[in-house]
Amino acid sequence: MRALVIGEALIDIVERDGNVTGEYVGGSPLNVAVGLGRLGRPVDFLTHIAADARGTRIRQYVEAAGVQLVSGSLTADRTPTARAVLDADGRATYSFDIDWQLSGTAEAATPVVLHTGSIATVLEPGCLATSALVDAYRTSATITFDPNIRPALIDDADAARTRIDRLLERADVVKVSDEDLHWWDPTRTPEDIAAAWLGAGPSVVVVTEGARGAVAMCGAGTVRVPAGNVQVVDTVGAGDAFMTGLIDALWSLDLLGADRRARLGAIDTDALTSAVRAATLTAAVTVTRAGADLPDRASLRRAAESSDILG
Repeated sequence: MRALVIGEALIDIVERDGNVTGEYVGGSPLNVAVGLGRLGRPVDFLTHIAADARGTRIRQYVEAAGVQLVSGSLTADRTPTARAVLDADGRATYSFDIDWQLSGTAEAATPVVLHTGSIATVLEPGCLATSALVDAYRTSATITFDPNIRPALIDDADAARTRIDRLLERADVVKVSDEDLHWWDPTRTPEDIAAAWLGAGPSVVVVTEGARGAVAMCGAGTVRVPAGNVQVVDTVGAGDAFMTGLIDALWSLDLLGADRRARLGAIDTDALTSAVRAATLTAAVTVTRAGADLPDRASLRRAAESSDILG
C-alpha cells in the first residue's frame, strides 16, 4: 500500500519586487510526494538530481517527510532550479534550469497509486521513461496525473499535447488548472475541455480555478467546491497541495489500486464532493504559508475545525 511518485525535484528561487526572498525545495511531483509523506502515507519518489549541495538539501527534505528516494535518483550533473517571480497577488511565473532524465526501472515496491505530471511528462528524454513506467505500473496502480504545463519548457506544443493525450488515456484521476486548459485550447471553456478529457479515459477530472474553487467531473455528474476562505501568503505549491489532498482522500475511501478501478469509475457525486473538499482544505492551508509548505495531518485537523475556511 505504497505510492510511487515520478517527476522533477528542484530548488525554487523565489523573487518578489526584484528581490530574492528565499530558496525552497520544490518541483510539482516532489511536493506531492512530500505532501503524502507528511500525511503519513508511505511514498517512494523517483527523480533526477545531483549529489551536490542543493541535491543533498532535497534528499534530506524528502526523507524528513518519511519519503523514500528511489535508487538511481542521484545521477544528474547538477540539481535543477526554478526561478519563481511572484506578482502582487502572490501568483508565480516560472523560468527553469533543468535536465530531466531517467534510466532503468524504478527499484520500488509495487505501488497502489502512481502519480506523475508536470515537466516529467513532456521534457525529453526523461518523459519517454516516465511514460514507460506508467505503462508498467498501471496493472497494479491507480494512475494520477497533473499536467501542470510549463510553457517556458515546451518547444513543440503539438508534441507536448500528444504526450499529454497519451497519458490522459491511461490516467484514472486528472487534476488540471484552468490556466493549463487555456494553454491547451484558448477557444474553449475549461469545463468543455475537462468534459472531453473525462471521455478520453479518466474516472475523475478536476479543474482548479484559483479563488473560484474547483469543479470536478465523474461519470455520475459534476460538482463544484468553493475555495478556502484564508489569507493568502503566496500560491506556490497550491495545485500540488490540492493533488495531494485528492489522492489522500481517495486513498481513505479505499478507491486506489488497479483492483479498485471499477469502484473508482463508479464514484458518486457525494464521495467526489467529499474528496474535493479535502483537497481544497489541503490547498487552503498551504497558501497561508510561504513557499510550497504542505501540511501534516495534525495541521489539516486543526484547519478542518475552523468551519469558516470552507464555509
